This record gives sequence, C-alpha cells and structure tokens, in this order.
Amino acid sequence: MNLIENIREALKSVQVNILRTILTGAIIAVGISSLVGMLTAIDGIKAQIAESFSGLGANSFDIRNKGFSGGRAIQEGKTEKVYPKLTFREVQDFKQEYSAIGVSTVFTSVTGSAEVKRGSVISDPNVRVRGGDENYLSIKAIKLKNGRNFSNLEVRYGNNVCIIGIEVEELLFESFEDPINQKISFLGKPYTIVGVLEKQGGVGEDQGADRQIIIPVENASRLDTRGVFNYNVTAIASSPENIDHEMGQAIGMMRKIRQDRVTKEDSFELTKNKSVAESLEEVAGYLRIGGFGIGFITLLGASIGLMNIMLVSVTERTREIGIRKALGATPLRIRQQFLIEAIMICILGGIFGVVLGMAIGNVIANFIGPGGFLVPWLWMFVAFMICVVVGLLSGVFPAYKASKMDPIESLRYE
Repeated sequence: MNLIENIREALKSVQVNILRTILTGAIIAVGISSLVGMLTAIDGIKAQIAESFSGLGANSFDIRNKGFSGGRAIQEGKTEKVYPKLTFREVQDFKQEYSAIGVSTVFTSVTGSAEVKRGSVISDPNVRVRGGDENYLSIKAIKLKNGRNFSNLEVRYGNNVCIIGIEVEELLFESFEDPINQKISFLGKPYTIVGVLEKQGGVGEDQGADRQIIIPVENASRLDTRGVFNYNVTAIASSPENIDHEMGQAIGMMRKIRQDRVTKEDSFELTKNKSVAESLEEVAGYLRIGGFGIGFITLLGASIGLMNIMLVSVTERTREIGIRKALGATPLRIRQQFLIEAIMICILGGIFGVVLGMAIGNVIANFIGPGGFLVPWLWMFVAFMICVVVGLLSGVFPAYKASKMDPIESLRYE
C-alpha cells in the first residue's frame, strides 16, 4: 500500500462518512473563520484609517530649530554650540526651493493668550493664534466646516484675514449668524474671517484646537518684532518609499540656505514624523495577538473534537485495519492513512473557514467605513498551515494507536 493508495482511501473514508466529516470540518471552520475574520477586519480597518489620515505624517518630516526651541543644543549633559533660530526668510526660501520636489508648509505659534473682540463681545485671554500658509490645513489634515482656505495672494502679502476655530465662532456669533466675511480684532489689529474649522476636540479640559485662530504666516511674521517666534516647516515627500532620499535633499537645501560649512554639523533639526499608519500598526499588532488567542482557543477545542472522532474511527475500523495488516500493510502505512484523513478533514474545514472569515472580515471593515474588498493572502496561507498542524496533532495519537493493533486480534473484532 503506497502513499497514493492512502490518499485514495482517505478520500473514500471522507465520502463514506460525509456527515461526520461535515460536523468535524464545521468545528475547524469556526476556529479558522474567527481567526481569518478578525485579522481581515483589522487589516481592512487599518488600511481605511491609514488612507483617511495619510496627511498626518505617513510621508512627512519636520525641520525646526536645533534643540527644539533654538539656542543651545544639549547632548550627553554637555552644553554645545549656540545655533541661531530658523528665520522666517530662511524657511520661506526652503519652501520655495523644495517646491521642485514636493509640498511643504511654514507655520509658527504667535501666542496662546490672545483676547478676541467683536463689538461688545470679548473672549477670555486664552485663544491661540497661529501663523500658517495655504498648505497648512491640507498637510496637517485640518478640515473646514465652512468658508475657504487662504489664497496664495493673501499668504504672500500677509493680508489681515483669518480662519477661526468652532469654539471662537460659538463665542462671538449667534447660531443664526454667518461669521464669513465678518470682522474681529485681536493683537491690536482687525481681521476678516474667511473660514471656520471643523470641530477637532481635545483631551480633558484642553480644547485648544477648537479655540485657535490661524492667520497668514507672513502676517504673523510682522508681529514678531523681537525675533522670538519659532518657525517650523513640515514637508511632504512624493511617496513613503522616497522619504529618506528626499529628506537628504532637504538637508542639503537647508544647509545651503543656512550656509553651514561642509565640515560642520547641521545647524537645524530634521525629524521624520511617526505616521498614523505606524501608530495604528502598533495597536493592530496587539489586536492580532488577541485574534490569534481567540482563534487558538477555538482551534484547540476543534483539535480535541477531531482527535475524539479519529479515535472513534479507529475503533469502528478495527477489522479493516486487521485485514490491511494481513495483506502486508506496514505500521507506517497505517499511520499515514489516518494522518492523511485527519489533515484532509482539517483542510476541507479550513477552506470553508477561510471563505467565511474573509467575508465576515470585509463586511465588518466596510460597515465601519466604506472601502475595497481585501483578500488576506498571508492569513489564508497561515490558516492552511494551521489546519495541517492541527490535523497532524489530532491524528497522530489515533494513527499510532491504529498502527500498533495486533492483526489477529483486529480480525476477531466484531
């Protein structure tokens, strides 16, 4: 009896005991579908979120003052050389030069304690004022509730226009009033509102993101009478694959603008942002561990059930085993026959489980957020490998028991 014959006999046994095969395979299918379904849903949701928030650092990097706030850079407890801050003109020159490669935004924080007035209504002195350009909202993934973004001319000439947070709108305007093109004043100057930001929320009592005002960065630079503002640049690479190469080009551009000597270190800092996709991947890793845990427990129960079924099968086929041994079948061939049968049942259950799990996972992912159909090739391969391992572990003891049967005693069995 060779391996081909054992496969044929296993197929025949599966067909003869079809109800037992379906019930046993269903146990395996439940375990595999829970595993594949959960992992598919996690990957689908992760892909949708990563696409939605691709602007939050997936392929971006920051250029800022050496030592974060400029001045002395401290390394290993030693005070190093004093580096001058990035000036507004330097970051503007970088933005212009980098435009040949990709998009960048120049921004700065003006104050965190501005008092905003509209007629007789005056806010508390806790409004944040930021300077940004026409690319600031898109690169930082900030959306407008109504109104518009700054125009190129408004940014270039530093017009007195602004975009306000929703909390500022609710404080200064009635619900029936349209704030667009209305005038407010802060920092001693009148500004015309051109847009209102969507609600962004915050942590605890800090709702600063909704209590901010954005003005053109050129306008903000005019308020920097003492040269104390920190000007930052966030640049977007053409693709995540090219980010390291384009970061190198950005370093060269800024060194040229800052006139850093060849033998000297950079007088600025360039850091690659940790993307939402990377943060999500970290969380998804823990979720996958949980998914594997749930799938493992289910498959453990399925393997115990399969082992029980195979032991019953060995007992039912005692006489058949005796006949095979009398005709010359070796213990190895007997073991092979029962192992192949166990693996085959697992694979049949696994096929159904993978299809069911893939469907469930995609339904969950698309229910949470519309997206495409994800085919988890990796998890399908892993699932089939698990099926083979479960089949081997479940069938090895029954197969060993069958191979050790005495042919004389087996032929007597009724």
